[in-house]
Amino acid sequence: MKIFKNTLVLALILLGFSQVNAQSPNAIITNTLVVEASADDVWAELRKLDNIDELSSLVAKVDFTGPKGAGGSRICTSPDGKGKFKENILAFDDSNRSYTYAVVEGIPATGVVSNFKVVDLGYKKSMIVWTSTYEKFMKNPQMNEEQFNGFLNMASNDMIANVARTASI
Repeated sequence: MKIFKNTLVLALILLGFSQVNAQSPNAIITNTLVVEASADDVWAELRKLDNIDELSSLVAKVDFTGPKGAGGSRICTSPDGKGKFKENILAFDDSNRSYTYAVVEGIPATGVVSNFKVVDLGYKKSMIVWTSTYEKFMKNPQMNEEQFNGFLNMASNDMIANVARTASI
């Protein structure tokens, strides 16, 4: 029993450090989800970069250009075809199972940088961590800043849930 308690304490300590390192200290929004799939299986879905239309109900079409990694760019089109936003992949790291992208056009904020990271929890479990920050919200008639943050939360939770579902199949 003592060995089990010590192992549990050690696992919680290590897990805690993994979660702390997975999150950006200056993130405005952080969403996480524990997935019943290995980190490799989850990362295999996230790393594709050009399949967001399969992972998000808010994107109907993706046009990807450039390398599949840092330097790549994608234009995502909304289901009604009226909205588009452009993202540039800033960093891509297979060994740490993460990528960072900037939304550079099509939303009412400047300096938007988001990151996906997959943390290995062992025992065929992992955690998806999505963080986002932005410099300035731009006033507009479509939404206020609170609604924009709600949209970011909803969009990231939708994508994270779909990645988890796809990776768990």
